[in-house]
Amino acid sequence: MSIIDFLRDTFALADVEMSKLRRDPAELLTRAIQPALWLLIFGQVFGRVKAIPTGSLDYLTFMVPGILAQSVLFIAIFYGISVIWERDLGILQKLLVSPAPRTALVLGKALSAGVRGLAQGVIIYALALMLRIHLDFSPLHVVGVIGFIVLGSALFSTFSLAVACLVKTRERFMGIGQVLTMPLFFASNAIYPISLMPGWVRAIARVNPLSYQVDALRALMVHAGQSVFGVGVDAAVLLLIFTGLVLLTARLYPNVVT
Repeated sequence: MSIIDFLRDTFALADVEMSKLRRDPAELLTRAIQPALWLLIFGQVFGRVKAIPTGSLDYLTFMVPGILAQSVLFIAIFYGISVIWERDLGILQKLLVSPAPRTALVLGKALSAGVRGLAQGVIIYALALMLRIHLDFSPLHVVGVIGFIVLGSALFSTFSLAVACLVKTRERFMGIGQVLTMPLFFASNAIYPISLMPGWVRAIARVNPLSYQVDALRALMVHAGQSVFGVGVDAAVLLLIFTGLVLLTARLYPNVVT
């Protein structure tokens, strides 16, 4: 199969997935509730406490990139349930007998999830403007933020697809998804710096892909934001994990129907 055919199959599946969102635009409004609560309540309260060292940034500004990454994570981590629904409806069986490579099927879903994640970026930027939080709107940095939103959303949605291929039932998948989201979120630098963590939590944070997404978003979104790992390292780590997950999920994909 040529690279053009591969890309055509990938974008075709992504377009099918995006059509679901176009038919239900109200979903975008419901996604605004959780980040609004974090910024309007949690951020405002902890900003008054001033107990978390955030350098030259006020706490609410420090928190904005972390809440963006958290919003992307919480949506993407449950994306895999679509595979189980498709299996029950007989759609997945038709996809698996098509000539499209398994990798293209996985990448198509990941790309769709990445585009869906951009809605969270729009919501967070709008909330930041309402709260008069000073973010960096330089074109190059905004493009970088878009890239890391898509990459992070694609990574966690692919991880979700891999979990769905293994557990195979909706009930078990939802239980595992709920178990995974909190450790990934709290063992990251989303709402406090890594330097503040105990040693064992710091070790987990350094292998947590969410930490690298937050680190890059913080460096790109905030004027005084500084990357702990380096934006190049953040991108390389996320791309490496994403590539591994795509290859793994492509191998697991047929197992959903067995």
